[in-house]
Amino acid sequence: MRVVVSGAAGFIGSHLVDRYLADGYYVIGIDNFLTGSPENLSEARGNDRFTFVEADVTGDLSETARVLSDGRLDLVLHFASPASPVDYGNEPIATLRVNSRGTEAMAELALRYDAAFLYASTSESYGDPLEHPQRESYWGNVNPVGVRSCYDESKRYGEALVSTLVRTEDLNGRIVRIFNTYGPRMQLDDGRVVPNFVRQALAGEELTLYGQGTQTRSFCFVDDLVEGIVRCAASPQTRGMVMNLGNPDEYPIRKFAEIVSDAVGVPLRIKPMPLPPDDPTRRCPDISRAEQMLGWRPAVSLDEGLRRTINYFRMALAQR
Repeated sequence: MRVVVSGAAGFIGSHLVDRYLADGYYVIGIDNFLTGSPENLSEARGNDRFTFVEADVTGDLSETARVLSDGRLDLVLHFASPASPVDYGNEPIATLRVNSRGTEAMAELALRYDAAFLYASTSESYGDPLEHPQRESYWGNVNPVGVRSCYDESKRYGEALVSTLVRTEDLNGRIVRIFNTYGPRMQLDDGRVVPNFVRQALAGEELTLYGQGTQTRSFCFVDDLVEGIVRCAASPQTRGMVMNLGNPDEYPIRKFAEIVSDAVGVPLRIKPMPLPPDDPTRRCPDISRAEQMLGWRPAVSLDEGLRRTINYFRMALAQR
């Protein structure tokens, strides 16, 4: 079995590479290192079933075609995209391109080899939701011209493209909407709440709290997310479907700041900041579909996940 993972050097992409290698697959990873890190693939590079192609999926994929010259491909996972507010704020055009042109290129690759296709979308497709928790049937409440629109709307476009190719070109495609995920290999400075709070707590700094901290998030450990992705990609029943993947346990951000401070073992100190534009007030997945169709539900507790994440960040900061 052979799988292509775009965004292979990213946080989630690299964990998928390791999982599929562990499951006995031959894996071809594609990344241009815009936001990914070569270090995330250090373990995979020692595996003779792993091939890495340094390329931009919106551009020349001739090297990928050469690797696939024997005509065998079973699965394409499109995870190439900046995903944090810092990254897509710094690279808005690249974000738009990778979720439009890049999605089309990866879907065409799957069609060419009659492979299954999985598109990594996001809970940001729901915007600042008026429905809670968010079901896959909810259309969302998104600002199409705001500062986050390069990410939100390009992901929504990617969903429309995949859905259309399923209907018109018989693409064996499915879409996962990923809710807040955390764990080892997150970038220390990517601007999302888990690395922000953990890094600040480890440094003995004040934790940056936007607004009053009443906005909510749910936190899924990366191992649980990967398990859900693998099950979704392998299921014939998910063809043409959208699947929420995330943890339905919901926390106000101020409460989460207390949890992180306790886990690190430091007193909670807060640095209040204004809310960013279009920041969602509530975010929590309805995962009934994943439970019913995949038999999937997160298994790693927040305490355990944070322990493993904090240990990773401690080592990463020590190496700086």
